Amino acid sequence: MWNKLTDIILRDSLGFLLICGALGIAGCAQTTDDSEDRERISEEIANELSNKLDVWYPKVLDHEFGGYLSNFSYNWEQSDNQDKMIVTQARHLWSLSKIGAKYPHDKRYEEYASHGFEFLTEKMWDHEYGGFYQIVTREGEAIANSEDGEKITKTLYGNAFAIYGLAAYYGFSKNSTALEFVKQAFNWLDTHAHDSVHGGYFQPLAADGTPDTTGYSKDYNSGIHILEALTELYLVWPDERVQDRLSELFYIVRDTMVTEEGYLKLYFTDDWSHLSYRDSTEAEIRENINRDHVTPGHDIETAFLLLEAAHALGMEEDSVTIEIAKKMVDHTLKTGWDSETGGIYNIGYYFEDDELTITSDDKNWWAQAEALNSLLIMANMYPNDPHNYFEKFVQQWEYINEYLIDHEYGGWYEFGLDKQPESKISRKSQVWKGNYHTIRALLRGLE
Repeated sequence: MWNKLTDIILRDSLGFLLICGALGIAGCAQTTDDSEDRERISEEIANELSNKLDVWYPKVLDHEFGGYLSNFSYNWEQSDNQDKMIVTQARHLWSLSKIGAKYPHDKRYEEYASHGFEFLTEKMWDHEYGGFYQIVTREGEAIANSEDGEKITKTLYGNAFAIYGLAAYYGFSKNSTALEFVKQAFNWLDTHAHDSVHGGYFQPLAADGTPDTTGYSKDYNSGIHILEALTELYLVWPDERVQDRLSELFYIVRDTMVTEEGYLKLYFTDDWSHLSYRDSTEAEIRENINRDHVTPGHDIETAFLLLEAAHALGMEEDSVTIEIAKKMVDHTLKTGWDSETGGIYNIGYYFEDDELTITSDDKNWWAQAEALNSLLIMANMYPNDPHNYFEKFVQQWEYINEYLIDHEYGGWYEFGLDKQPESKISRKSQVWKGNYHTIRALLRGLE
């Protein structure tokens, strides 16, 4: 059963009815209402994906300087500041590659993806030192982005997404130049940022790739995304060193970053000691909440990323990974789920040992998309589980439809309107808000 499930998960179209048929899970269609909900939501997701693609593309293509425009207002008017960040550019490349693979007869997406590939490799790649700049001007000139605003720095996070996007683009286009470039990008990152002593990768990097090993040098946010990047890369380039690094990261994320309770620890020293304020006063903890907290959205996202990596590594039937992924989803539902309205809260903290306090009840768009994805996976793996994953999946989609999707101008609000009604006039696109989370979730909700 597990092999069939993961084969479906890793395709770009994760169809509701198709999953049930392939797995032979009677629980997927136990009632007429269940079947009707699946058909209805599948149709609604297909419509939303079509609407999303129409509003984003080709609008965001920068025909003057290349790449993708970053900043648009709530009604999709182009903003003056159009600096470009590697994360956004690479995520567009990933999204367009997956859409192009889903709709191979529509050649527009191949054109749009190639457009981004050129900017990524010509302007965002540092042709002197190697590696990808974190941020450049609209024209493609590197911008000083250190804390003092005087130095150009790079990050594991940004380079991981570059690898992620490039690997997906090669998988879609079979462009041999893309394969050679993603190999070069991986080799640069692995040479400079990999920790040969303690394993994993360092997050902050100098312009020449020298890692900053002091202080908060490793974290789950960059860790889970280099994990998904290596997974994507290994699927198109089954290189032995890539496999070694993927396996190493997989166990670090699963066995070091994830706690017994089922949530991720945030920051670490170079030897993977957890940097925590747990023994400090509540005032000190709240003052440093950005450096030590629980993020339900990342937890429920990581559940899926671990399953995906396990599949790539040939560990489809690994019961430990399956149990941990389920535990992460369950912990999110127990501590970070709004049972009345639906949606995943932003940040919490264990001030007491046995109860998570939500310190930020915002519901950002990306967490809602990832929750939709993982809830559907759990619903089909465990159709009769007491957590009622499918009911929560339905509630989550209804929450997204009511509070996140802008049915007037198109796109998704940055935060759910139930908690932040002012998000209705916030930017639909900016360097930290692209569409890869949402497109990924929507694609995996299609037949």
